Amino acid sequence: MVTAITILYFAGVVWSLARTDAQPAERVVLSLLWPLGPLAFLATVAVLLAASVIAYPLVMVPATMVVVAVWWLLS
Repeated sequence: MVTAITILYFAGVVWSLARTDAQPAERVVLSLLWPLGPLAFLATVAVLLAASVIAYPLVMVPATMVVVAVWWLLS
C-alpha cells in the first residue's frame, strides 16, 4: 500500500514538473503540494455535511443516522 502511494505521489510530482506552465520555483512548490487538493476536497465536503445537519435537521439527521448505521454494520 505504501509503495503504491509513494509511486502515485512521485508520478504526480513528475507530471506537475513537466506539464505545468509556471516558473521553475512555482513548479517545484506545486509539485510538492499537489496531494493537498484531495484533502481540501474532503475537508470541504465534511464542513458542508456538518452545516447541512444544522441547516436542514429534519432531513440530514435521519440521513446521517442511516449512513452511520450502514458504516457500523459494514465494519
